[in-house]
Amino acid sequence: QVQLAESGGGLVQPGGSLRLSCQASGSFLDYYVIGWFRQAPGKEREGIACIHSNDGETYYADSVKGRFTISRPNTENTVFLQMNSLKPEDTAVYYCTVDLDLDSWRVFPHSWGQGTQVTVSS
Repeated sequence: QVQLAESGGGLVQPGGSLRLSCQASGSFLDYYVIGWFRQAPGKEREGIACIHSNDGETYYADSVKGRFTISRPNTENTVFLQMNSLKPEDTAVYYCTVDLDLDSWRVFPHSWGQGTQVTVSS
């Protein structure tokens, strides 16, 4: 139903920051949760942050809590992930994702973008 496209990835040093953007072809209002997964080679995919479309409530994985912030300043087609204090273990492909239900999203979101590479290295 919605087409997602991520941008903003790149190479940063440990301790640095990046802001990822997700642009949607349509409104996010049809989905209950909008969030970010990441996938590193040889590692399991990890849901790191999501935001509820109705009330703005957020969820963060323990691995990123206090460092990453998800926001949706444009409820129609945009969501951001501000990543601060980046660590080498944050290196992964980051995907914008949407789903109708939080529990479902945690397992495997219904819709995925193409991903953007984030590399944290000195």
